[in-house]
Amino acid sequence: MRIPRTLAIVLAGGQGSRMGALTDEQAKPALRVGGSYRLIDIALSNLANSHLRAVWVVEQYLPHSLNEHLSAGRPWDLDRTHDGLRTLTPFEGAEGEGFATGNSDTLWRQKELIAEFAPEIVLVLSADHLYTIDLLDVLDTHAAADAELTMVTTRLPQDASRHGVVRTGEGGIVEEFWYKPEDPPTDLVATEIFCFDAPALLEALQTLPEQVGELQDWGDDLIPHFVGRQRTVEHRLEGYWRDIGTLASYWAAHMHLLDGDGVTLDDPDWPIFSAQPQLLPARVRDGAAVSTSLLAQGSDVAGSVTRSVISPGAVVEAGAELVECVVLDGAHVGAGARLRGCLVQDDAQVPPGARLGDDDVVTLVGVDGTVAETTARE
Repeated sequence: MRIPRTLAIVLAGGQGSRMGALTDEQAKPALRVGGSYRLIDIALSNLANSHLRAVWVVEQYLPHSLNEHLSAGRPWDLDRTHDGLRTLTPFEGAEGEGFATGNSDTLWRQKELIAEFAPEIVLVLSADHLYTIDLLDVLDTHAAADAELTMVTTRLPQDASRHGVVRTGEGGIVEEFWYKPEDPPTDLVATEIFCFDAPALLEALQTLPEQVGELQDWGDDLIPHFVGRQRTVEHRLEGYWRDIGTLASYWAAHMHLLDGDGVTLDDPDWPIFSAQPQLLPARVRDGAAVSTSLLAQGSDVAGSVTRSVISPGAVVEAGAELVECVVLDGAHVGAGARLRGCLVQDDAQVPPGARLGDDDVVTLVGVDGTVAETTARE
């Protein structure tokens, strides 16, 4: 089968303000996943495994925190002369200059570059979700339906109100769309993987501002526009999908991973690629006790670690006890500390004997080793 000329745009510019101190000094797509990966690795690996090689990453908030990791696309075989990985940042001096205020606005600001690339398909993905999908299947669905827009959907009965909610009809036609409704009429949500017919998208980006004013989030303008034209279809994702939009969802995704019912990161037929740190394997010292946990390269554990994830360079001293924790890069947990249900920030220094977290909440531990924030578990 011929793959249509496809431009993939990965949206990685958001601040991630609901992630608290975790995104004070890094963009949300740069957050660790499973100890060894970054959140943006998921979208880029799905594209690489789907043999889609023209990939633009749109940055805005703290782009330097992503660029070193992206390594010019090398881990995903995107460091190439033709197509490959390209990063787009805010600019001055031409139409579209300045900072974007939403996803639709982001696409509007890049419309001239999109037109210059002359794609047949524009595939837009967010960089803060966990899932695996063969995107060529999405292209097949799009072509078979002769659609202007194909959106990847999934069932999400517990928290659909945080997403775009859809109702579909015969043949998978998307008949209705609600953006973050307080009382969702269905549990079928858009996963923010959108496959656009490129000419239709460019026409919408040109004409919609004349009708509704400055574009904002696609749930407010761009997606309702396409649904109203009655040529939008769904492609159903049946496997795991999770939006990493809050501290609670970030913590829960790691617990799912440890329990074996989260995103699949170790499928040899669908590998997750990343720019891995050049560190020694994890060190487990005499007297340590580790169970149902993931220890990343460069971590050093002498204490007790249960149902937890320990990231590169993190240290757990003797006598410390961690239960259901995610410890990020370079954090140090002192001797005798007791942590439960904690997200421990990069480079945090948890003092010896500290008592942090409990069974009912997710506790964010700041750089100074004290509680920065707590939130209810999902």
